[in-house]
Amino acid sequence: MRRACLAIVVFAAFAPGGARAQDFSEIKLEQLTKDFTFTEGPAWSQKDGYLIFSDTPGDRLLKWVPGQKIELFRPEAHGPSGNAFDAEGRLYTCETRTRRVTRTDKKGAIETLAEKWEGKRLNAPNDIVVSRNGHAYFTDPAFGWQSDHRELDFYGVYHIPPKGPMKLVARPTGRPNGIALSPNGRILYVVNSDERNVRAYDVDRNGDTSNERVVISGIAGVPGGARVDEKGNLYIAGNGIAIYSPDGKLLHVIEGHARSSNCGFGEADYHTLFITERGSVYRARLDVKGAY
Repeated sequence: MRRACLAIVVFAAFAPGGARAQDFSEIKLEQLTKDFTFTEGPAWSQKDGYLIFSDTPGDRLLKWVPGQKIELFRPEAHGPSGNAFDAEGRLYTCETRTRRVTRTDKKGAIETLAEKWEGKRLNAPNDIVVSRNGHAYFTDPAFGWQSDHRELDFYGVYHIPPKGPMKLVARPTGRPNGIALSPNGRILYVVNSDERNVRAYDVDRNGDTSNERVVISGIAGVPGGARVDEKGNLYIAGNGIAIYSPDGKLLHVIEGHARSSNCGFGEADYHTLFITERGSVYRARLDVKGAY
């Protein structure tokens, strides 16, 4: 797997009321790799310093260490989609074919964390986020062929506590996709691909959610994955990467070559935004850190 280096400079004006402390006016995209089928789920291991991403139709997880070539991390990965690491360096993966969420420990042992709700198999877990204190939240929509095998009659957003049974956060009408947490972990954001909006939920000390509300609406295209920077701005994948302030104002759009599926922050200083776009993976250096 060859690493391609293609730099592109993107220029754009600030939206009215845009970020005053950040400069999005010039962003360079570097193409790390290409020629995959459909990439998803970029997740950075802050503990060990490498990137994991999914080639979903190719049924594999890939790994990139800075300065090295892309390598195969796991073959036969069961249609992996979203990924996330916890504070201990364990990898969480949404597997669309087995319709489950797994966790891989540092020795490579794989544990199933979620596969059923009230006795019925999940639809197809899509994206996941893990808080600093170990609470995991994931979305469970159904796209394309996944809709033909559903046992549940709803789309779901779920919470996996460090201890105790899994909990249902929401049953949205449209399909939930990307999911992210605010920098302090007190707000959970869920992107809805059908409704083209983002809903927010307050998170209490026990990891439980309440106070559902729409914070962003009218997103262009079909929004997918989401991440948050240290200032609370949201990065929504879709028609490029749309960046919104915490109060829902569009600040900037990082334009790409095709539809973006997801994004994630990483590298040693957490100033790099990784973007999965069709069969490619890009990275961009920003003047703001990602939220962990």
